[in-house]
Amino acid sequence: MWLERVPVEILCLQELKTETYNFPFLDFERLGYKCYVHGQKAYNGVAICSKFELEDVFKGTGDAKFDVESRVIGGRLKDLWLINCYFPHGEERGGTKFYYKLEFYDAFCKFLEKNFSPSDKIVLVGDMNVALEDIDVYDPVVLKDTIGTMPEERQALRRLLDWGFVDAFRYLYPNKVEFTWWDYIGGAIWKNQGMRIDYILITEPLLKSLRDVFVDTWARKKRQPKPSDHAPVVGVFEL
Repeated sequence: MWLERVPVEILCLQELKTETYNFPFLDFERLGYKCYVHGQKAYNGVAICSKFELEDVFKGTGDAKFDVESRVIGGRLKDLWLINCYFPHGEERGGTKFYYKLEFYDAFCKFLEKNFSPSDKIVLVGDMNVALEDIDVYDPVVLKDTIGTMPEERQALRRLLDWGFVDAFRYLYPNKVEFTWWDYIGGAIWKNQGMRIDYILITEPLLKSLRDVFVDTWARKKRQPKPSDHAPVVGVFEL
């Protein structure tokens, strides 16, 4: 079990693909976690499982157009805000899902501007479905202008950084090549043909508390049961 290997104090999950009442609350409670879940049948779904009780828990961003999908959950731990988000995957340029992805990013930025300040202590984590730079993909020539690398998508993600977030991994490791997602096809994980599309973004007040960010590929490389196509990204903080 991954939590026995890496006993994190706060676990954020995306793409649950189940309704809230079907979430295995008791299994996590036995491990000492209290879970806050925003589920959805067959699609999307996000959860925060924490060893500490959260306050001011919210689900969604208040935008009715996007809140029909369960993509955002957050809460407050003392003076620290934690937001877990599953951003849309999108599709090739010009398709409906391509524009939906960009519109979701825009709505999420407006949500931040309305409710938070870059001076707040915020950790934003999730599957953002964008590889921000060429260093974040195994072959920038092969993958150029494909889903997750298109300039419009990268600019959408960059807006979060412009607002006041810092990419915690890239802050610590400016030149390190590391991926968080590998296709199931063609043994991509064993060839390390992946993309870095899962992030821990933090506001500047938390930089002094940041100690490490790493990707644990052990879970992704398990053969049975079939693993997620993503690997866990772990942030280490000393608050």
